[in-house]
Amino acid sequence: MMDRLREGVNSIAIKIILGVIILSFVFAGVSSYLVSGKNNSAAKVGDTQISRIAFDKAYQGERNRMQSQLGDYFSNMISDPGYVASFKRSVLDKMVNDVLIKQYAQSLGLRISDSQIRQAILDIPQFKSNGKFNQETYQSLLRANGFTPDSFAEQMRSDMLKSQIIDAIQTSGFSLESEVQAQAALFSQKRDIRTALMHVDDYAKKVKLSDDEVNQYYKSHQSDFMRPEQFKVSYIELSAKKLKEKISISDEEAKKYYQDHQSQYSTKEQRKVSHILVKDKSEADAILKQLNAGEDFAELAKEKSQDPGSANHGGQLDWFEHGVMDPEFEKAAFALKKAGDLSQVVKSTFGYHIIRLDDVKPSVVKPFKDVQSDIVSTLSDEKAADRFYKLQSELEKVAFESPDSLDDAAKVIDAKIRTTDFVSANELPEVISSSKVKDALMNNPEVKEEGLNSSVIEIAPEDVVVVRVEEVRPEMVLALDKVRDKVVSKLSRMKGEQEASSVAQKVLAALQNGDQSPLKENQLSFGELSSIDRSSPLSHAVFAMKKPEDGGVVYGQTKDQNGDIVFVELTKVTTDVDEQLSKSLGAQMVRSGSQQDIADLLEVLRSNTEIEYYLTSQ
Repeated sequence: MMDRLREGVNSIAIKIILGVIILSFVFAGVSSYLVSGKNNSAAKVGDTQISRIAFDKAYQGERNRMQSQLGDYFSNMISDPGYVASFKRSVLDKMVNDVLIKQYAQSLGLRISDSQIRQAILDIPQFKSNGKFNQETYQSLLRANGFTPDSFAEQMRSDMLKSQIIDAIQTSGFSLESEVQAQAALFSQKRDIRTALMHVDDYAKKVKLSDDEVNQYYKSHQSDFMRPEQFKVSYIELSAKKLKEKISISDEEAKKYYQDHQSQYSTKEQRKVSHILVKDKSEADAILKQLNAGEDFAELAKEKSQDPGSANHGGQLDWFEHGVMDPEFEKAAFALKKAGDLSQVVKSTFGYHIIRLDDVKPSVVKPFKDVQSDIVSTLSDEKAADRFYKLQSELEKVAFESPDSLDDAAKVIDAKIRTTDFVSANELPEVISSSKVKDALMNNPEVKEEGLNSSVIEIAPEDVVVVRVEEVRPEMVLALDKVRDKVVSKLSRMKGEQEASSVAQKVLAALQNGDQSPLKENQLSFGELSSIDRSSPLSHAVFAMKKPEDGGVVYGQTKDQNGDIVFVELTKVTTDVDEQLSKSLGAQMVRSGSQQDIADLLEVLRSNTEIEYYLTSQ
């Protein structure tokens, strides 16, 4: 019964309680289980500390990137504590390497000027719109990624400093023409061959087996004739998607929703402004006086503004709406009433602004007919979700209180009970083939051994099942009479391979001695001449054969993907080096050499620098 209570943690109420508890741990300090050490550091490289906060940010960023690329595969890996420790260490190693390269660059006297930083920011594609630097995009992206202009510029300076070293190593790399040509010749080589195929099945069909041979093979290979553990499973499914199919939305409901949520179907008010940005308050006050005295805004912006994106355009910014710009900047911009109005000096995280309103696009409501289908879909989703969570709560209760049958649970959610035939865990119907269901069927004794209902198992968002095992068939060796055909097939194939291999050795030996008569005796013949490169399935064997000499031929033997024997007649080796391939290989060799040079540099820097890791293995 304790296991039944443990399963109760899947209920909505318990999840909420656990969620609150988990959040309390999060706010108490999530980084405490990622790293340990002193002075809130993850590592120390010489005199440079790598903070826990910086490590946590880098770790989470790399984890998110891997999750987006690998999905469930990464989720399975990250559940392994050993892999987590290794993954954390690899992130911290990269951060240590970055510090080492930066320190090395500084020791060489390398520097990055403010003008280089400014130009680099202007050249970043993500900050551009229609090929031009976009101040609005720049500001919003910085905020979204937790940067201020100063902190981002400092990050850019650090990255560019490291790039100076990396670029210097990469641009100094070279490869010898002779090395490139030798590699290109190997890659470009082609071989002219003819093949003859010996089918193993032809020999297997001729095999005569005695009962004793069949019995003996069956007894010595019983693991090949096991029937896996099998279940007869009953299950019910509750799905919001299927509930939605039964929901209808009236025109009155849709129109009411439209009236109540018009802001969702309206274009937001947009404003177009120009601004002048400076770092000093007194300078901003002086510029405002000049503007109030009638001086030209655009000319002053070009002359005075320190905004790299808008200064050259007279301070003009693109259209923006609420929630995009810095809050103080936005508040001042939307307070302006008509085109030409000037703000007072406005302080934001970027500095001090003077804002001029250039134009206004008012909010526009979309017609009901244009959004009706979206509204119907939204309402259907909402009703289906409400219905789903209500039924899920009832399902959890009834499945738990009446654990010996799915009948009551099925009635509560108006679902049909479905029952499989005997199937293994790998043969379950798709709807119950998730790892969570398999775990319940195979590892929960109350479900597997006592035949009780499982807890409510989520198989997809707003899609759950309850399963029960009606009957279990244990793993067992199938009787010989059940698998005799399979035994005969396997044994015949094995003996056929042995016979074919013996014959093939004799045929190859004869061919190598100039005697082709065994080909005819075994109903074999070489096919048409073909030219293969290293992408051919036969390349491993063919390119290992000696080159023919003085117009002669060389014979070899291999197997194809079906296990059949392939005789190879090699008649010619040609090398036609492609110029583009040579260039590509040369570049690849340079890159490979540069990567090794960087690795060697880091090894030297590590050996000459005191490095302390405070990362735990937890």
